[in-house]
Amino acid sequence: MSKIDTLKSLRIWAAETAPEQRPEDIAFLLAERLQLSPSEFQLKQDMELSPDQIKQAQKDVRQLAKGISPQYILGYSWFFGYKILVQRGVLIPRFETEELVEWALQDLTSGDKVLDLGTGSGCITVTLAKEAAKKQITDLDLYASDVTDAALRTSEENFLIHKVDVTVRKANILIGLEKFDKIISNPPYIKETEKDVMDQNVLENEPKEALFGGKNGIEFYQKFVKQVRDHLNSGGEFFLEFGFSEKDQLADLFAQELPDFTIEFKKDLAGKPRMVRGKWNK
Repeated sequence: MSKIDTLKSLRIWAAETAPEQRPEDIAFLLAERLQLSPSEFQLKQDMELSPDQIKQAQKDVRQLAKGISPQYILGYSWFFGYKILVQRGVLIPRFETEELVEWALQDLTSGDKVLDLGTGSGCITVTLAKEAAKKQITDLDLYASDVTDAALRTSEENFLIHKVDVTVRKANILIGLEKFDKIISNPPYIKETEKDVMDQNVLENEPKEALFGGKNGIEFYQKFVKQVRDHLNSGGEFFLEFGFSEKDQLADLFAQELPDFTIEFKKDLAGKPRMVRGKWNK
């Protein structure tokens, strides 16, 4: 093995040590540890590294080679520009969910009581609170719920770090919760049959209950539509993410179960249907 002394030599070593891992995951991990932006990481290949930097990077890459997600190795992820703590047992925030939050922000008004259902790391609530403040949307009454203790502990830590005042509840979907003006959720929606085509890192690291939505992927939504009227105020809204192949099933489900709601589907930046908004016409 050639000597590791620069970023370029470290990158070569990392690719050889973790050949089954995606180059972008290796780049993300090394750049974050070295506190380099993506562009700096590409431009500073001749950057000389200290022994401590090399030692830490080697330790990180060996963990990555074992199939541990880079965000879990670092202990954090990025969402909407905010640093969000994550740990194994808590879903890693996804870029697609940023689009859901952006959509919900357009309808958010001062004084709204808002639930982040299945909060996971708390990334949705942190972002809603921070971005609402920038838009002079004030006095939000924020709630976050999840079914697992690991998620609730991590979300509370993130709320504390970002100085966001949130009421945290343990709940299975909406059972036992109160009424809200807005409900936003990135629920489990992957079909059981899709396991075979999924990234092995995701399957081995991330919580199954946050990923899989039963045989057809819509188990959560089938329960949600039965409960939602008891947990929305008049004129209340929900914003949900879903798998792009599930739109037709969900359109039928909402038409059948929620005829008194105005339902709107929205495509993501890739042009695939990924989000739905429901507004109660009451």
